[in-house]
Amino acid sequence: MNMTLASNEQELLSRVPGGLFIGGQWTDAEEGRTFDVRDPATNEVIASIADATPADGIRALDAAVGAQDAWAATAPRTRSDILRRAFDLVQQHKEDLALLMTLEMGKPLAEARGEVVYGGEFLRWFSEEAVRISGRYGSNPEGTGQMIVSQRPVGPSFFVTPWNFPFAMATRKIAPALAAGCTVVIKPPALTPLTTIFFTKLLEEAGLPAGVVNVVQTSRSGALSGPIIADPRLRKLSFTGSTEVGRKLIAQAADGILRVSMELGGNAPFVVFEDADLDKAVDGAMAAKFRNIGQACTAANRFIVHQDVAEEFGRRVAERVQAMKIGRGTEDGVAIGPLIDEDAVAKAEELVGDAVDRGARVLAGGKALEGTGTFYEPTVLTEVVAGSAILREEIFGPVLAIATFADEAEAVRLANDTEYGLVSYVFTEDLARGHRMIDALETGMMGLNVGVVSNAAAPFGGVKQSGVGREGGAEGIHEYLSTKYTLIPNS
Repeated sequence: MNMTLASNEQELLSRVPGGLFIGGQWTDAEEGRTFDVRDPATNEVIASIADATPADGIRALDAAVGAQDAWAATAPRTRSDILRRAFDLVQQHKEDLALLMTLEMGKPLAEARGEVVYGGEFLRWFSEEAVRISGRYGSNPEGTGQMIVSQRPVGPSFFVTPWNFPFAMATRKIAPALAAGCTVVIKPPALTPLTTIFFTKLLEEAGLPAGVVNVVQTSRSGALSGPIIADPRLRKLSFTGSTEVGRKLIAQAADGILRVSMELGGNAPFVVFEDADLDKAVDGAMAAKFRNIGQACTAANRFIVHQDVAEEFGRRVAERVQAMKIGRGTEDGVAIGPLIDEDAVAKAEELVGDAVDRGARVLAGGKALEGTGTFYEPTVLTEVVAGSAILREEIFGPVLAIATFADEAEAVRLANDTEYGLVSYVFTEDLARGHRMIDALETGMMGLNVGVVSNAAAPFGGVKQSGVGREGGAEGIHEYLSTKYTLIPNS
């Protein structure tokens, strides 16, 4: 382990298992292979962990299949109690989980603590939903028999999670699956696997039976995932990541007619009308854009601001951005940590360069930082013109790009001018207009006068090429349940 790490960081990393978790046992990869995990703020290796092979993936699926019948038959209250104990353990280890995320992903420690709160809520929410799975019973319309509608677990499920929210994306998938009675194989991201591994230790401590959750981290995602998805014993696939990868996984899942949940790319519009409360709008913009260093599928991507207030809005956000401290997420007061890797920095540079070449003005930031780590300045662009790549592509970085509109119809047209439809943000003091936007904007979620919408009790997901299915809320558990209808004739 790198000796430049602080002693508390070294101590925490020493408590993270380095193996795969299969059938209730921590084990080496089949070929003894390992891969390195790095701190993006320093590019230093912070851990070397087992690198699963395709055979390891099938071993994990074997364990999940072997545990499925017993877990499905486990009393809902027992499943609920295990999830609740896991929630309590997360609260006890919230500082450990937050620091791990900061070390492997780079987000400021204060934001990592927020993710622990958010991710933990999925454990608490679905611990409560586990005992509320229900059906219905009643006469058929003809009066000739009784109809029973019941719910059953879908079965063994495979999860592929992203690097940007390593704790919350794991709990958002694992919690409803366990509540519904499904067993799990999860492949955490190679860039940020440590948080999921540590969380799995907490699940084990909470009393989760062997084989119910299995963890197979790997540096060769496609090679491991392909055989698992192709195995006829698998019944569910859930993925969070890019639309490009999601499309390929859906195609692979088609052969087995798998149930799929896909939370894919976003290109969120942030619409500011002329009657907006600009204090609220600016606060909302800072949260919607710079949370997680802009590396969120829910991040506001296109700021569509009425021409009468665009100049003042741009000035205000630029002032806030210029005051943001950049640095390693463990440092006091840091608001902007590193991007995940060099490719992310290069993409931000390319998108900003294209916008400026087309006439955009830089109000703040605008360049990568030299030296160690993958840092890019928080940036504000104004006068971004139609056709700029930054209005079409998901930025996934701390760049706020402002375009203008003249009237409500144009705002709606610009907001919907994308193949994506995950989330939108609207700022207006006109209640009737706000209601019109709920119906007019083609997104699965919307924030009205607020810059953060995610909540464990709400259904998270998008439309168009932003995905299918919902995670969280009462809807989330139904992604892991199949409906069975039974008819009992009266005679």
